[in-house]
Amino acid sequence: MLSQVEAWSNINTSSTHVEGLHKQMKLLKQAFKVLNGKMEEISMAPLEQVQSNGKIKHVPLGKILSITKHPKAPIQVFLGGHMDTVFSPSSPFQACKQIDGNTLQGPGVADMKGGLAIMLKALEALEKSPWGGKIGWQILINPDEEIGSVNSASFIREAAQHKQLGLLFEPAYPNGTLVSSRKGSANYTIIAQGKAAHVGRDFAAGHNAIVKLARLICEINDLNDPDSGITVNVGVIKGGEAVNIVPDLASCRINIRAVNLEDFFLIKETLFNILATLNEHSDVTLTLYQQGERSPKIFDEQHRHLFVNLRKTSLILGAGIDWKPSGGVCDGNILFEAGVPSIDTLGAIGGNIHTQEEYILIDSLVQRAQLTALFLMQLESMSGANE
Repeated sequence: MLSQVEAWSNINTSSTHVEGLHKQMKLLKQAFKVLNGKMEEISMAPLEQVQSNGKIKHVPLGKILSITKHPKAPIQVFLGGHMDTVFSPSSPFQACKQIDGNTLQGPGVADMKGGLAIMLKALEALEKSPWGGKIGWQILINPDEEIGSVNSASFIREAAQHKQLGLLFEPAYPNGTLVSSRKGSANYTIIAQGKAAHVGRDFAAGHNAIVKLARLICEINDLNDPDSGITVNVGVIKGGEAVNIVPDLASCRINIRAVNLEDFFLIKETLFNILATLNEHSDVTLTLYQQGERSPKIFDEQHRHLFVNLRKTSLILGAGIDWKPSGGVCDGNILFEAGVPSIDTLGAIGGNIHTQEEYILIDSLVQRAQLTALFLMQLESMSGANE
């Protein structure tokens, strides 16, 4: 498993690096063919990316890998993962290195090349067991999770139909704790369009896009309520060309997050209302573009039941598990929207994800593969597994 993770992580698979994603796809198909499932590559439309000037750029994306087996079995499971990482081809963080006897550092080793290796090994064990033909499953490995699964979300929802549960292989917390609930998250780009003018000769004829955008930013920043789990983050601002020109264009990118559905929808509605109010009787127009959304994942009774059963399985292996909420999002949010309960952090134990110090604990690869395999084998006997 270790050599597999190293080989995969040494390939740059930034979300828009199609060449690297193509190389990764080849290696995944070669590795996963041992499962003898029906394998399919699924093409996606280009990503529509809003530029700071308001123009739409169409960015090519990689393909989704889908593998299906035992589609008529009484229990059907969705297994999800992603092959992309956050590290661009120009990043200095491009290769793995073993820090000590139990620590592997490298791009995507935790998020989530290690998780893909765990998924594969767990399914290999299931297929060799007496329960192999009794559990049907579909794997979906997407290439755009790190940019919000904007284009793959519809394929995830389709694959989730008629599945009793979902297992995803995002990394666990550094101490092995799993994620229970997740905040909802939405990304927006806002373009302010005004009118340029020479500051010295015709200042009054200009309409300052930066000033108008600044007013909007101040208003939406006031929506933050950390005690309630509501955050509105202005992450990127661009605008203007020179100090002697009234700027006619400005933009910002924002992210909103909330713990529950009510707050999530309320904060979105409030944002839309602020824009509408500022656009009334204004010479500067504010236009909002949504670029990805995942609703909150709630830890309801179905999820609690699933996690309790996983804990029972972990105790058989001599190591209990725990769980806690996360402010991060993943494709588990999409499964929740689709009505499928899931455990979404069955991947490797590690930390410092999305940084050049990302690492995994090597022994967690086998541990998590054993846990997942045994859990799958026990599904038939678990109370409520067929509900």
